[in-house]
Order: sequence, then C-alpha cells, then structure tokens
Amino acid sequence: MKYLVLLCDGMADYKIPSLGNRTPMEAAKKPMMDMLAKKSLCGTVSNVPEGMVPESDTANIAVLSYDPKIYSKGRSPLEAVSMGLTMRPDDTAYRCNVVTISEDEEDYDDKIMLDHSADEITTAEASELIKTMEEHFGTDARHFYTGVSYRHCMIWNNTPSEYNFMRPHDILGKTIKEYLPQGEAGKPFYDLMRASYDILNHHPINEARRARGLRPANSIWLWSPGKKPALPNFYEKWGLHGTVISAVDLIKGIGLCAGLKSIDVEGATGNVHTNWSGKAYAAIEAFENDSDFVYIHVEAPDECGHRAELDNKILSIEKIDELILKPVYDYLVSTGEAFKIMVLPDHPTPIVMRTHSSDPVPFMIYSSKAAADGVDSFTEDSCTAKNFYLDHGYNLLSYMIEK
Repeated sequence: MKYLVLLCDGMADYKIPSLGNRTPMEAAKKPMMDMLAKKSLCGTVSNVPEGMVPESDTANIAVLSYDPKIYSKGRSPLEAVSMGLTMRPDDTAYRCNVVTISEDEEDYDDKIMLDHSADEITTAEASELIKTMEEHFGTDARHFYTGVSYRHCMIWNNTPSEYNFMRPHDILGKTIKEYLPQGEAGKPFYDLMRASYDILNHHPINEARRARGLRPANSIWLWSPGKKPALPNFYEKWGLHGTVISAVDLIKGIGLCAGLKSIDVEGATGNVHTNWSGKAYAAIEAFENDSDFVYIHVEAPDECGHRAELDNKILSIEKIDELILKPVYDYLVSTGEAFKIMVLPDHPTPIVMRTHSSDPVPFMIYSSKAAADGVDSFTEDSCTAKNFYLDHGYNLLSYMIEK
C-alpha cells in the first residue's frame, strides 16, 4: 500500500462577495479533487488545538500524527534542522524575517508593517542582507543564517524560549509600536530589530530593489523562538518509509525530525511562481525509490492568502489539482498497487484576514480499494455537511493508514 498526503497550506477560506459568496475552493476548477472526493471519506478536522496559535508548525505536526501540545516547540528550531544547523541544548532558535516597514516616520516604533515577505524577496538578495546582519551583530553567542526568500534563522545561546513575540503577518498595515518586544525581557530583541533598520534600509540590495519598483527588506522581525526539537520516529510509529517534499524549511525540518527523507525540488519557491510539476515528479521518484508514504506540502495558497491575492489563490488550487495531484494519481494507478490519497489544508488563511485562523478544515481520504460515500465537490461546506468532525488533528492519519 502506498500513501500520499497532499497538504495545501492555507487553502481553506471564508466566502467572498466578489466570488458570488463562494470560497476560493468553491470557485477553483479542480476536477481531480472533486472526482476523488465523490469516492472519499470526507469531513472536517481541527489541526490546531484550542489555545494554541494557528501556525503551520503546529498544524503540520498534527497532520503527521503528533500531538502539538506535546511536540510543538516553535517553528524556528524545526527550520534550523532543515538548514543543517546544529543546536546545543542551551541554544534558542528564532525566525528572522526580513520585512518591509514604512520609512516616513522618524521613530522606529511609529513605523507600519507593510509586508512580512518584502515582496517575496529572492533568496540570493536576502542572503546578502543576512550576511550583513552577521557582520554587524553576530557574536560568539549569536549568529544569523540564510534560509529561503524572507524566512531566515537566528540562533542565540542562553536566551529564553518563552518570550511571546508577535507574528509579522498578523500585523500587516498596523503601526508596529505595540507589537514590538516589550519590557526588560524583550529589550535585547527590540534593540536588535531597531538597529537592523539603520543597517538595512539603505543597503545596496534594497536601493537596487527600490530602483526596480520593489519593496526593500529594511528590517528584521524576530519571532517563534524554540529549543532543540525532537519527534518520535515516523517509521517506528507507522512501519512506513516516508519522504517529505516542500519548499519551506519548516516542513522539511518537521520531516527530518521525524526521520523522513526530504527532497529539494529545483524551482520550488513557496509561492504561486513555483515548480508545480517538479513536486509531482519528486513524489513519483520517491515512490519508485521505496517510499511507502509521501507528504507533499504546497505553500502557495497560504502565501496568496497573506498577500490578499484572490486570483492567485484560486490559480494555486487549480495548479495543485492539475500539475501535482493528477500526475501522481495517474502514476499510482499505473503501478497496479493499492494506494490511498489524503488531501487537506493545515489551517485556513482567509483573504479577508491575511493571516491564519483556527477554524476546522475540510479533508478527504481516497482509497483505491474501497469507495466511500463522499461529496460532489471538495469544499469547506460540503465536507462540513458530512457531520464527520475530528477535534484532534493528530488522530486523522490513523484513519488513512489503519481504517
């Protein structure tokens, strides 16, 4: 038996008046998802436990069958694992976004968060900015490391992991003052973020971006601290050799911590301009190389939600359907071996909110061996109408593998 999980990050949404009061999932043309949904076990699931922040680390840990209340230690250390960084027990990793804040205000505190991704800055450009941060602010205890696009890592020895930072994508369009690190515990982080603006705002990389009509990555934003992570081994838990495929360091890190292999796909970006087909071919290659379980994570719907790009969110759902799900499904059929496919978001990223919500998400589990009484179209409403709801997302994978 082969198992495919297709995780469409942030795909679920709310109804949008300009779409005739439909969601992007309802508006998208997705014949493969809809065809499989007719024969699938369908319902809704909460991947984010009550009281926890609806972040992708928490939700994807749950989808992979681990209880987030036990194993979610912050996204940054998982990203550090994916980047090949070694963390000591007394190290804390921090997500270090390069962001765009407004420039007109004289005081840093009065500036406005314009873009958490700095127009989805390229990794090559961001790498130069992170090198500059390391040159100016790196110490024996603190170092900066380049990740992908706007997502980077800072590791700081002997600092607490309990400080509660604000997520930059939650404060788009807002003055940053009340969301900056506060008090004595927050002062070292506040000072570092404020100083980064003075160094980065007129960096040659940012001046060149302005000249091209792009937003500058003129400040860092620290958040999501965590200590060295550990997850139970996926093979020991399920008896399946697995592979994770994602453009996002966070998801790769989760997979590696669980003992899964990770495949890097050339041209996979984490946004709508990604190598869709490359992810499908990587999944097929993984199955051919003796993986029983493949986890494809697609970030694009989430990024489109954060950027309020409605048309691109619909397009990303259609591309997932056409260029990822269909070729992998066709391959699995061609092998003659039994297989199961699960499709779901980790959490909603509603266009109107431009950030994550904790609402339940739709899921479908298709089995080539036994058809179920599914739904006519894979949407939020149709899956809700099935009245099959799981309040603990970490139990969902057992329905795919064992039931």
